[in-house]
Amino acid sequence: MEFTRGILQNYVPFNEQEEKDQKEMLEALQQDDIFERTNKIAHMTASAWVVNQARDKVLMCYHNIYDSWSWLGGHADGERDLLKVAVKEVKEESGLTDVRPLSDDIYSIEILTVDGHVKKGQYVSSHLHFNVTYLLEAKEEEALSVNEEENSGVQWFGLEEAIAASTEPWFCEHIYSKLNQKLRSMF
Repeated sequence: MEFTRGILQNYVPFNEQEEKDQKEMLEALQQDDIFERTNKIAHMTASAWVVNQARDKVLMCYHNIYDSWSWLGGHADGERDLLKVAVKEVKEESGLTDVRPLSDDIYSIEILTVDGHVKKGQYVSSHLHFNVTYLLEAKEEEALSVNEEENSGVQWFGLEEAIAASTEPWFCEHIYSKLNQKLRSMF
């Protein structure tokens, strides 16, 4: 389903961070190139909080650029179905083949800062990710594999262990903790 302003407008923010980010993201969706990396200031991305069937573990990858355990996801790159992007990225980054959304609805929204970095030998300037997160489920028993272009590890963690494994304090406090809190309130 194409991600539209209406979908974002109908999303009920979970907290103040989401309320404020929702307003900025609605403004950004008026830009023609917001779904493309050609927009060097900000662009749409999709992430996934991937849980096991028992809902007591989350899948994380060791992200090479951020040098930290983190959720899975990536750039829209012109695709306007952000749920499709999230599922595709999880499969590419983890090797999983059986990944399913627990809902087609947005799970979380956030505007993320990305520091300047080198990717494939080219410098990428600092910019923003207007990120939409979806709640996905996968089988913990399925084999995992590393995507060496993106990460150097893929692993299931207990919900609190996932937060402790990340070395990005802002993500731990404001994103991963929020995602776990929402998960606990749902199941």
